[in-house]
This record gives sequence, structure tokens and C-alpha cells, in this order.
Amino acid sequence: MIYTRKDLQNQLKGMSLRPTDSILIHSSMKAMGNIEGGADTVLDALMEYFSQGLLLLPTHTWAQMGEEYRVFDPVQEDACVGILPNLFRKRPGVCRSLHPTHSVAAYGAGAEEYIAGEEENNTPCTPGGCYDRLKDINGRILLVGVTHARNTFIHGVEEVLNIPNRLTEKPVEFYTVMPDGSRKKIFMRRHYNAVQPYISEDFVKLTQAFYDTGAARQVSFGNAECILCDARGIFEVTRHILAPDPECIITSPEIPASRWSDFTGGPYFQ
Repeated sequence: MIYTRKDLQNQLKGMSLRPTDSILIHSSMKAMGNIEGGADTVLDALMEYFSQGLLLLPTHTWAQMGEEYRVFDPVQEDACVGILPNLFRKRPGVCRSLHPTHSVAAYGAGAEEYIAGEEENNTPCTPGGCYDRLKDINGRILLVGVTHARNTFIHGVEEVLNIPNRLTEKPVEFYTVMPDGSRKKIFMRRHYNAVQPYISEDFVKLTQAFYDTGAARQVSFGNAECILCDARGIFEVTRHILAPDPECIITSPEIPASRWSDFTGGPYFQ
């Protein structure tokens, strides 16, 4: 099947998403299958559908930013997380946050206000930052053809909960190119765990918990198998599971259902 812009928008409507929603989208373009017009059609569909809301795509640069590469130019620097974020960040009306490793591109109602101040943060997903605040604005997260291993919001949950062994002990000195051309010095701690070098890969252990508690549900976009999440729900379920054993996501081979069977939050989708 070849999907058109209207087909994609009908799928969004079928998910009970509203044009006024605030939504963060992580994506695999390849997983969507055959889209008439390719990536541009996908962005057209999303930007038109959520034109009254707030559309967010991650434009991360953590893969290249480090000890040897320390200057972040939000206008020039490509994201390391796929084709859609890189095309999206260049579109008219889209603004990009000034976080040197975990920037976000935003479009729609209150976009500039939402991403303001990210250059002041000193961790990847600082409490009160763009990721954390999704739960406070009734935000959704749509994982298009990817798993919770790409759900950056969970990093933010861990930072709010102050989970140990998630960040480097010492910060890296970065410089962000500001809108006036000046450079702002930022000391940024990075994601790090001595046991699991790719911390987010273990987030998939929470998948069933999110389904069982109603914090997430399975949907489709194009041909992609997707997960639609409620940010508040993801936060509350993750907090509930981690409370008795903060590092269990990494240290436990799996997380038993008994850890969330007594959860009483929600409902998150109505």
C-alpha cells in the first residue's frame, strides 16, 4: 500500500489524537513503508494535523558531541536521530532548542516559549526541561517504528527521580552558538553507566508494564508498528516500579508483573 498525507492523518485521528494535542515523536522513516512523497509528506501530515497544538521532534546531537567535538551550532548541526528530525528542524516556523546534546525542534502553539532556556541545563534531560514538562502539559509520545529504547522521556523520569549511576561524574565543557552569534559556555554531564553503556536499551523492560497500566497502547502509522504513550502515565508507572529498587531497569534481567500489579493510576486515554 502507498500511504498519502490524508491516509496518515486519518491514522492520527484513529489514535484519538486531537489537532490541539502536544506530542513528541520519535521515528523510523523506513518502518513506515511506502509513503507518497516520502519524508516530506510525513512532515506535511504531522505539521498540518497538529497545527493548533505543539509538535516536537528530538534533534539530538549526543552521538557527535563529546570531549573532542564541543561546539554546538543549532542552525548547522545535524541531528543524529534520523531523517525526519533533520528535515523538520529546517522547515519554516520550526524552532530548535539550544541544548548541546539533547535539543528538540518545536512547531505550533507556544513552541518558542516551550523550548526557551534549554541552554541553561547541565544534564541531558534536566528536571523542568523540555522532556520533563511533557507530563505537565498532558503531552503524548508517539514511537513510530521504534521501541522504548528510543523513548528519551524515560531518561527524564530517571533524572527527576535521581536514579543513581546514570550520569558522568565530571561534566564536559561545551559551547552553544547563540542566536546573536556569541558562544555560551555550558558544563554538561552526559549519560553514563559502567554496566550498561547504552542505558536506554533496557527501557524496553517496561513495555508490558506500560500496556497493562494503560500508560501506552499499540497503534499504527503507515506500515509502522507504533506505541502511543501518555507522558504523565509513563512517569507515574516508571516511578511506581523504580521506587523499591531504583536501578532495577539495568540490574534485573526482567521486571515481573507483580511490580506494577498494584498500580492504581490513570486512566490516561479517554
